[in-house]
Amino acid sequence: MITRLGRYVLGSYPPAFYLPYGVSWALGVTALFTLADPRVTAWSLDGGAAVAALTFAVDLLLMRAVDDIRDLDYDREHNPGRPLASGAVRVSDLVVLIVVGVVAVLALNAGRGVALVALAAQLGYALLVLVVDQRWHWPSGDAIALSAWVSFPVQVLINLYLYAGVLNQTGLAPSWHAVPALVVASTAFLHLEYARKVTRDLRPGERSYVVLWGADRTAVTAVISAVVSVVVALALTRPWGTGPAASPWGWLVVLPLAFVAFGADRFWRARTVRWPLLAAVAFLLTSFLLYLVVALLGKDVA
Repeated sequence: MITRLGRYVLGSYPPAFYLPYGVSWALGVTALFTLADPRVTAWSLDGGAAVAALTFAVDLLLMRAVDDIRDLDYDREHNPGRPLASGAVRVSDLVVLIVVGVVAVLALNAGRGVALVALAAQLGYALLVLVVDQRWHWPSGDAIALSAWVSFPVQVLINLYLYAGVLNQTGLAPSWHAVPALVVASTAFLHLEYARKVTRDLRPGERSYVVLWGADRTAVTAVISAVVSVVVALALTRPWGTGPAASPWGWLVVLPLAFVAFGADRFWRARTVRWPLLAAVAFLLTSFLLYLVVALLGKDVA
């Protein structure tokens, strides 16, 4: 089983991408919550950030396994080379991986109070979605919009885990200031979610928002998601303003829009069949990293 799981990780969760992605998400969105809350005047990376980064690396692997189990029938037809669909790994192997992984990350976060509760809620919800899918086959993967909405709370809850970590570090009580930060992180992620499925040439049976909205509307939705994320991030950092909530470094959060502009240029002017995936990924990763940079430059070191 260990060998099969090793093949699964290399095939479905290549560490060269997912590890930097998980670490940048954990650190970047943690920093974003500090930028959103004017009560946080001093902040720095600590042991809690390291725990969050490791937790994310494992959590994303578990969510990948959950999605692969849910999408098995679809992948057998449309992505037969994936480890689970090809038989390189078994469903029972992934179930063991999920159980062991859940126990490991919960143990890693023992003693972290509300952060542990938020993590448990996120994992519990993801497992509930998997059980419902396997038992009642709901929602259908072909109902892509409904399926996305059902899965969306997983992302919100894992971001709330990061917010709970900030509260744990700073000793502050929860505040409405977390809401715009959640909007920033969620809409940044939605850009990748929509852009990676934009195509002018749908394969038979391919699951894409293009089925619902068409290629151009899906692409416009991806662009709007990115712009909303950046605009709200600017409203949080207020680089044009003064006072403790303003950060002149906040203008940096605009830079990832260059990748959106590149993707738009390739899709509409160069008429590529699909939106450039690397451009969408780069937007999300650089957004996460720049939240971290702005926070480290704009907050006093704790």
